[in-house]
Amino acid sequence: MNAFRHFPESDGSTIHRKRDYFIAGFTFFCVGVSLVIDAYASLAIQNALGVIAWIFLIALLVGENREIRVQVMIAVAFATAGEHFASIYMGGYTYRLENVPLYVPPGHGMVYLTAVALARSGFFLEYARKIAAFVVIVGGLWSAWGISGIPEQGDQVGALLYVVFLIYLFKGRSPMVYLAAFFITTWLELIGTAAGTWRWATIEPVFDLSQGNPPSGVAAWYCLVDAVAIGGAPILLKGSSKVSNGFKWLRSNRPSLKAILSRK
Repeated sequence: MNAFRHFPESDGSTIHRKRDYFIAGFTFFCVGVSLVIDAYASLAIQNALGVIAWIFLIALLVGENREIRVQVMIAVAFATAGEHFASIYMGGYTYRLENVPLYVPPGHGMVYLTAVALARSGFFLEYARKIAAFVVIVGGLWSAWGISGIPEQGDQVGALLYVVFLIYLFKGRSPMVYLAAFFITTWLELIGTAAGTWRWATIEPVFDLSQGNPPSGVAAWYCLVDAVAIGGAPILLKGSSKVSNGFKWLRSNRPSLKAILSRK
């Protein structure tokens, strides 16, 4: 297990918080139900799923600290922009109604929050190295299958993404979050593509590489969202703090400013 030494080793002192498991279980359930419903839903029902998803996301964020809330906000914004670029503009994958469903932005927020909740959960912290080994093996076998020539639809993109995922996992700043992201993102991709809610293009539009439905290393795309959220939150918090301090300074110095103006 030396290769996984940067993952925490169990010391028997992990704390199991019910909240973390609830967030994960609730999101896994909502993803499965909503994607199956959307496979047959009208646009009106799809929009209703979106409203419900926003309510669920806001409710789940009530118990989180400010930093996590900002991370989720960044994840939602970045992922939404990425969805419109990759799906609508590039055609890398296409939703059933050829749009970006209204539930997708808050869905990304719930997915990110689930990755964070699992990453800090007692179970993941206690068995981190074993879970990491499992993910590396399963992901590797899936990617190898995609380029073996056995499946009718090849998956060169998946193999490349798997390599990128490994880089995130072993060199990224938040390996536990990326590790947890593998499970929720694999779940939603398998459910969504199996139900026909969206479909990945057979040939990737930029480099003309074969692409699975879904690509085996698809978790790498979500790791990018996670990395942007984790890295961007401190910057946004620092910026908002400066703005807040600026307003406080203006309020506290308002009388002196009036005095200066009155002298003129």
